[in-house]
Amino acid sequence: MAVPIKNTNRLSLAMERTGQWVFSQEIPTDVVVEVGEANFNLHKFMLVAKSNYIRKLILESKETEVTRINLSEIPGGPEMFEKAAKFCYGVNFEITVHNVAALRCAADYLQMTDKYCDNNLASRTEDFLAQVALTSLSGALVVLKSCENLLPLAEELNIVQRCVEIASAKACVEANFPSRSPPNWWTEELTILDIAFFERIIISMKTRGAKALTAASAIITYTERSLRDLVRDHSGNGTRLVEPEDSDIRMHQRQLLESIVKLLPADKAAFPINFLCCLLRTAIFLRAANSCKNELEKRISTILEHVTVDDLLVLSFTYDGERLFDLESVRRIISGFMEKEKTVAVFNGGDLGQQVCSTAMQRVAKTVDAYLGEIATFGDLTIAKFNGIAILVPKGARKVDDDLYRAVDIYLKAHPNLDEIEREKVCSVMDTLKLSYEARVHASQNKRLPVQIVLHALYFDQLKIRSGGDDTSNLPDAMATRNQLQADVSLVKENEALRTELLKMKMYISDIQKTSQGTTSAKPSLSRKPTFFSSVSKKLGKLNPFKHGSKDTSMIDDATVDITKPRRRRFSIS
Repeated sequence: MAVPIKNTNRLSLAMERTGQWVFSQEIPTDVVVEVGEANFNLHKFMLVAKSNYIRKLILESKETEVTRINLSEIPGGPEMFEKAAKFCYGVNFEITVHNVAALRCAADYLQMTDKYCDNNLASRTEDFLAQVALTSLSGALVVLKSCENLLPLAEELNIVQRCVEIASAKACVEANFPSRSPPNWWTEELTILDIAFFERIIISMKTRGAKALTAASAIITYTERSLRDLVRDHSGNGTRLVEPEDSDIRMHQRQLLESIVKLLPADKAAFPINFLCCLLRTAIFLRAANSCKNELEKRISTILEHVTVDDLLVLSFTYDGERLFDLESVRRIISGFMEKEKTVAVFNGGDLGQQVCSTAMQRVAKTVDAYLGEIATFGDLTIAKFNGIAILVPKGARKVDDDLYRAVDIYLKAHPNLDEIEREKVCSVMDTLKLSYEARVHASQNKRLPVQIVLHALYFDQLKIRSGGDDTSNLPDAMATRNQLQADVSLVKENEALRTELLKMKMYISDIQKTSQGTTSAKPSLSRKPTFFSSVSKKLGKLNPFKHGSKDTSMIDDATVDITKPRRRRFSIS
């Protein structure tokens, strides 16, 4: 609606511009028409000749002489009334695609129809609509745009529906047979509309059989234009947005996004995945409804095999790139994809007891491991969130765990204050038996890894040497190997503890012997009574796995050990 002009006689200004008034100032005006804050000094007989509404107001008035009429509710405001008054006085004015809808509504409001006067304003505007405005896509869209401030009257006069039908029909033709370059120029034209009218055009295009890719092209262009600062920055490093989430701008953006998501075609592969990731990041940032976020997550999970690390990072970080969002959306997306792959495998005759390992799943597993390596550097990433994403990928989907090992190593380096138990929890997501030779060499020298993980890597290499091959197919069963390895690690710890106790005991006995030499005779008695420590030493000697490597054997009774059958020792690393 035009802004009212204060303290200005719009009619006198129009007289100066045109100089075509039929009646001069010699005939005084007899009525003042108020439209908002604008006043028009006019003649009653000129108005009632064309407007049945003004005629009724004058006839039905209780005043004997009507000198003032209020028409502030006229569609289009003072500007449209000025043109309607010019029409009553026979003054020429221009009808354009920008004002034709408002003039048509004003003519209906003033009852300026052919029923009251031939070739009236209503029929003039109808002719312009049919012969000029609605003959092109651009014209129909401009008229439809002007109807946003003319509701509900423009809807009642069927102007809106006519514009929608013509615009959708011409958009479908342009999508299939572009008339100019670039081919998608028509999608830019649609961006001038409000979301309500844009939605009606997309629905009408679908009804006419438009392809999903055609509707998707229009939706992408409209979204990137209407939510430019939130969606068009695909890098995730946009400018800081300081508006509070409950501001009018944020509420409008939230409603706009939710309306756009509802418009998405059923074909989930119609949109590029980076666009969907940007939409989801926007939904998380704007705190959109759960139904909106769930729909986007489902669409992304359906085509997750085409995702890149950058796409996942887009929906993981805030717009300033400094903080992580809640990663629940990422977890649900990956989980949804894995469930879909397992379901497909079952329908294709797979076995529920076997791990599914399709090509798509392997590709996603590699992307997820690389993604974990990117987010592992952030200090606010907890072990639970890190492991929660890593374990979503079945172990069978990873041929080697090198990428996952890299992510674990980065996480340990970025979180140096973790204790031994916490580091073991982080490392629990990877399988050291599936590391490449280079990764095992690195792991064996990595001081950030827990001791148990290092032992796993070393034990694996020893098994490789003993097996005499490089192929993992020559190794024992994975479960039996792990059980054996756990037992060997326990034995190593027991041996170390026993070695320490033996050294302490031998040092203590040596001190006792040196002390007793000064108090006893040079020739010891043959009938000496065994002491408490010599008894303990004998018992420990029987348990000593390092018996043949010890130099102090004077107090060990060899007669008590059965050497006819060698003792079976478990393989250990010591």
